[in-house]
Amino acid sequence: MSKVYFLDDSDPVWFPDPALSNKEGLVAVSETLGTERLLLAYQKGIFPWLKIGEYPLWHWFSPDPRFLLFPKNFKVSRSLKKALKEKKFEIKTNKNFPLTMKSCAASQRPRQESTWIEKDMIEDYCKLNQMGIAHSIEAYYENELVGGLYGLCLGQSFFGESMFYKMPEASKVCFAKLVDIAIENNFHFIDCQVPTPHLKKLGAIKIPRADFLTKLNYSITDETKNLNWNMV
Repeated sequence: MSKVYFLDDSDPVWFPDPALSNKEGLVAVSETLGTERLLLAYQKGIFPWLKIGEYPLWHWFSPDPRFLLFPKNFKVSRSLKKALKEKKFEIKTNKNFPLTMKSCAASQRPRQESTWIEKDMIEDYCKLNQMGIAHSIEAYYENELVGGLYGLCLGQSFFGESMFYKMPEASKVCFAKLVDIAIENNFHFIDCQVPTPHLKKLGAIKIPRADFLTKLNYSITDETKNLNWNMV
């Protein structure tokens, strides 16, 4: 069993090498998130998930394998193609990042008792949004937010965190917009973290963690795309 580290807020921000963790990829736990720790985590191929136990702690993961979508492999289903053609939804970026996160948090998910998107996570990711690092893509129908996704843009890649929908195809249309942005700006990949049937149908695939970390290091060395996400 691999060692799991406790990240003490009184110490400098750091993470152990994710390549040394087990298949599940639990590398560390901490009492808080914080924007500095979040940025370092994504740069190292780690993401936060779950606050569980009698004394709830954030659990930091880098699972093996990793689930990625290479933008040009995106699969457009018949229903999504129809939704895109009809232009039923108005798509906006960063129009209401906090509400997008809260809507993701409120979304019911199979085999999941409660959300991992808690108040302190929303606060820290909203700070990253204000810093121009975290972004949301949102679908509106008759001026109501009915679908969306959010994540981080670092280097030449996007790290997806969560999606939600209140109308069929609403989140998929947002994902299609993300893929368009990724292709137009030569992003290396969209990180989907762990396998889901939904994302598999969209073209995401499993790759070994070692391969992911190599691709990540290559992507992170490139300067983050200077996109005006409010205009894309």
